[in-house]
Amino acid sequence: MPVGRRTPPRDAVHHPLFARAYARLSPLADERAGLGELRGELLTGLSGRVIEIGAGNGLNFPHYPETVSEVVAIEPERHLRRLAAQAGLRAGVPVDVVPGVAEALPVKSEGFDAAVACLVLCSVRDVRRALAELLRVLRPGGELRFLEHGRAEGRVLATTQRALDRTVWPLMFGGCHTAREARSEIAAAGFEPLGHRRLRIPDRGPTLPTSPCVLGAARRPSAPSGP
Repeated sequence: MPVGRRTPPRDAVHHPLFARAYARLSPLADERAGLGELRGELLTGLSGRVIEIGAGNGLNFPHYPETVSEVVAIEPERHLRRLAAQAGLRAGVPVDVVPGVAEALPVKSEGFDAAVACLVLCSVRDVRRALAELLRVLRPGGELRFLEHGRAEGRVLATTQRALDRTVWPLMFGGCHTAREARSEIAAAGFEPLGHRRLRIPDRGPTLPTSPCVLGAARRPSAPSGP
């Protein structure tokens, strides 16, 4: 290799085909499957500084309320990150799109009033480590909002999900796993549950492996009071 030339570092997450397919299809899911409306519900009432992991192509950005002073959006995939940066320029609140992974957030501890995980915990490599990082960067009392698909309650679909997760699904869909249980993982990480509701997306038509979803909120426990 000629002196002075270096190979660019490989991105931590590299799914170019999936990223391009997702960028094309995700706006349709927002419109036709009701995801856009759910994004608005997910983000309602947030304020202050917010960190969003796995921001994708920035579909959440238009739904942030004006009470949010800044969004730091973490996205590891290069193509999606470029689209997110473009979406951030059109957002109604300040958005800073940053490369990084959920398991090692490139931000200081206790620097955020809220965190957002939207359709991302299915694909992080280490869910517990990612949630530990969110706990670290939230101030005491800070809120985590989540909208995630996960393990079905029915035996047949849950068995199908586990089989897909062991075989073709992660390879075809950018590392996605269908049978993870976000709500129990969030509680196990040390967050205090604030409420949730189960959803089916889309709410009509054939049931997909990713149809069972949960939308909810949890909180980093407040610092213990002094003696």
